[in-house]
Amino acid sequence: MTANKPSSYLRFLNLIDVLDRINPGKKLDSIEESLLDKIVLSSVAKESILVGDLISLADLGSQATLHGRLKNLSAMGYIKMAANEDGRKKQVLPTKAALKRYDEISRCLEKAAKLL
Repeated sequence: MTANKPSSYLRFLNLIDVLDRINPGKKLDSIEESLLDKIVLSSVAKESILVGDLISLADLGSQATLHGRLKNLSAMGYIKMAANEDGRKKQVLPTKAALKRYDEISRCLEKAAKLL
């Protein structure tokens, strides 16, 4: 990286910051981002992910913390929870808003890479 020209990653971070300012009420903290990443990756892989799977991720936080973050993601419109076959467990699915967020992030990454 030179003093005059920021790296692609720094340009990417600036573009992401612009996205966050466009949607001020929808800024995610690092735990919410990690949870949403896992949810979207599971969905893309056509794998079911349950609330219990997510709140057992001790490396991200306590069960209470993770449950609260899942509630936040739901309130922001990024995830929905649906009862599975037996009705006792809830499957977590990304919404169209979540997928749109990842499309926007992808465009930011592509734009930053083109400016090389």
